[in-house]
Amino acid sequence: MRNVDVARGQNVVLRDLNLNIATGEHVAILGPNGCGKSTLIKAITCECYPVVRPGMESRIYGRDRWEVQELRKHLGVVAAELPGERTPRTRGLDAVVSGFFSSSTIWPNLEVTDAMRESAMEALELLEAGYLRDRWVGQMSAGETRRVMIARALVHKPETLLLDEPSNALDFASQRELREILRGLARSSAGRKTGIVMVTHHLADILPEIDRVIMMRGGRIVGDGPKPTLLTTEKLSGLFGVELELTERNGYWHSW
Repeated sequence: MRNVDVARGQNVVLRDLNLNIATGEHVAILGPNGCGKSTLIKAITCECYPVVRPGMESRIYGRDRWEVQELRKHLGVVAAELPGERTPRTRGLDAVVSGFFSSSTIWPNLEVTDAMRESAMEALELLEAGYLRDRWVGQMSAGETRRVMIARALVHKPETLLLDEPSNALDFASQRELREILRGLARSSAGRKTGIVMVTHHLADILPEIDRVIMMRGGRIVGDGPKPTLLTTEKLSGLFGVELELTERNGYWHSW
């Protein structure tokens, strides 16, 4: 993205974005609530388009225009909320299979192949969640649901996994479990070049395997660089508008 503005309705919510993310790169997008992080994800997935003006350029995998269903073959998206109201009444394996169709459940008109179900089971096993294949999503814990949704995003082997506030609504144990799962994906994804782009306002979500941080505030990118350069008391206090202290332990950063 170069000189990009993004509007939602009549309001321009992202301004003058200049951003380049490489395929296979692990990146965290950090900022306070309402800074435009989720809109940036929607711009990457072409759910929101940039405002057309001279000097603006926006390309995803080298193209400036995509049919959304075609682009989704390259991206796996894990939103903060479930894909639709039918998802809780869907069994785990079918919820993962629905990722092939970007649907909320397996509708009667969808043609599901044995290869799709096999790939769905592989994705569940990758997340150590094979035991959830026959359980209703609505009867799962928040941590189990998040595993199924990540498997759903990975089922078609995307080039990039987009995670929007992945630890929201999870208790401490589920947050730790999720982070270990994502660390495993980040380490194992090197061979298959699946990048992780994580949107968060929680420092502890930034995995040790993520080397680059993009800071956002007020709809703008205000910092972009290596973790040691950006995760400082001065920069984070300015980003969130509060006085804070930092500590780092086992590759994770924490603030209070």
